[in-house]
Amino acid sequence: MAKKRVFISFDVDHDEGTKKMLALQAKLQDSPFDFIDASIKEPLAGDWKEKVRRRMTNIDLVIVLCGEYTHMANGVSAEVTIAQEKNVSYFLLAAYSDKNCTKPTSAKTEDKVYKWTWDNLKILIGGAR
Repeated sequence: MAKKRVFISFDVDHDEGTKKMLALQAKLQDSPFDFIDASIKEPLAGDWKEKVRRRMTNIDLVIVLCGEYTHMANGVSAEVTIAQEKNVSYFLLAAYSDKNCTKPTSAKTEDKVYKWTWDNLKILIGGAR
């Protein structure tokens, strides 16, 4: 089976370390995904949403890392909205096991925040959600 091309959405101000850990998991031999670093490096200004839309063109899945402040992260909320508009599959992943993880404001009510374990991540990427 081909690896899924994954866009990681995260709160750059609070959760960049967890994004790096997830990206490292993509390098594991039995990883079911390739991490596409589509992060916008400059501040959110101008046409950044259009840049995100273009970067989501060749991906299979968006993983949304949910941390304590995700509900206040406008960029994460916009990326989820763009994924919804483009009909790109996504799921919410708890960035921490010992903190309260919040959903982005654009998440659907029925969107569940899943526990982040290696086995669970592989199942979720495989479509079981």
